[in-house]
Amino acid sequence: MKLILGSDKSGFILKEAIRAYLDEENIEYEDVGTQDIDVPKPFFDTAPVAAKLLQKDPARKAILICGTGMGMSQVANKFSGVWAACCESVYAAHMCRAVNNSNALCMGGWVIGPEMGIEMVKTFLNTAHTEGLEEWRQEFLRKAADKVNQIDMENRREDKNV
Repeated sequence: MKLILGSDKSGFILKEAIRAYLDEENIEYEDVGTQDIDVPKPFFDTAPVAAKLLQKDPARKAILICGTGMGMSQVANKFSGVWAACCESVYAAHMCRAVNNSNALCMGGWVIGPEMGIEMVKTFLNTAHTEGLEEWRQEFLRKAADKVNQIDMENRREDKNV
């Protein structure tokens, strides 16, 4: 799996720390965001590129970083099949995968330090949907995911008819 990585200027320092971690671990990634802090690419330009890559290959995951993580999350979630979660803790990064099956972790460079960000990425990448949950909850969440996907499809179709 090739990870998608992207940031704007506000998330650049955190992204670079995560990038160094990914390089150390030989985790393949494609960086679609700001490459040089002096030539920033805004969140509203970075998130769509990442979201379209996720749509093309649903098995991929993305790490998106802006000032708070909220802008990346909001824009990425405009794309069908993208389930971006803005997280500020390792616990939230775990739960966005285990409970919500998110495929994009969004973080804030103004909010999260490099060490915490790396731990969040490790957790996000190593947690499976429904992992560690009771059997009844796993079944509930699988059905919930189907329902949420149905809602997504219905609303995306309606958007096209407007």
